[in-house]
Amino acid sequence: MEGVTHPRGSAANSAAMSAALSGAVDLSALKARAEASRNQPPSGAGQPGGASAPPSDTVLEVTEATFQSVVELSLNQLVVVDLWAGFSEQCQQLTEVLERLAGESGGTWVLAKVDVEANPRIAQAFGAQSVPTVVAIAGGQPVDAFSGALPEPEIRKWLGSLLDALRDRLPGIRAAEEARGPVEEPEDPRFTEAEEAFEQGDYAAAQAAYERILDAEPANELAKNALAQVKFTARAEAADPSAREKAEADPKDIGAQLAAADLDIADQDVEGAFRRLVDVVRRTAGDDRNRVREHLVALFELFDPADERVAKARRDLASALF
Repeated sequence: MEGVTHPRGSAANSAAMSAALSGAVDLSALKARAEASRNQPPSGAGQPGGASAPPSDTVLEVTEATFQSVVELSLNQLVVVDLWAGFSEQCQQLTEVLERLAGESGGTWVLAKVDVEANPRIAQAFGAQSVPTVVAIAGGQPVDAFSGALPEPEIRKWLGSLLDALRDRLPGIRAAEEARGPVEEPEDPRFTEAEEAFEQGDYAAAQAAYERILDAEPANELAKNALAQVKFTARAEAADPSAREKAEADPKDIGAQLAAADLDIADQDVEGAFRRLVDVVRRTAGDDRNRVREHLVALFELFDPADERVAKARRDLASALF
């Protein structure tokens, strides 16, 4: 379809996207019509005038015929427009996240879903060059946007910033917050799945769950740290209890040295584990050296990077390698 291409994979800069939209979108005529009818709430779109109760439905299916109601609703409420297309897997993933977050919002914002293949003029009005594209509308005009499937934590941060900035301008936000009352941050079901598997001793399932999170969010530090813990726990529990004795008896037994280091960590002898593997790096070469180095670096991930024991071991490792 004209004006919409397959997703390019990387999210556009939000500020740059907003600047582009501000010149491409002219909703002033719709806004004027909406303001003229503020005392006559549009069907199925909440009540745009005053601090009315939040809309009962936080996810709306929008077409070209009903898009005016979205503009009217934005006079009172933050509206997030999800421009999606059926051919895009990224769109499907992002829409699932947005729908879940909208359901958790308590009406502080509303999600308006637009199938751009069926409603191309809406995409053209926003100047959307790819899907998915997400546009925030407030006061009848776009105020911010991004394209691409951002990780959920970044979307949460984006929404939080918008709500903070618009709370005093859009009475529906505060009304919804007051009606909802204080709420706890919902648990991420992906982490819950992984944690339950870990508690049950199913380390393979826990590892797979954390890896799925990292496939979607490579920069998720919480998942990275948890994955390192899962891998270590699985190794330590499976380690030969006599590994340290075997390592002492045969310093060239790389497998025994690695298992012995895991047992050292499990017994809280962190410095001893690091020292053991640095010494093995010094006296090995080639694939054996690389195998030991990778194991040591994986052990570093179990600790705070600022931990002095880690910092010292990193310096010792660098010295052993070069």
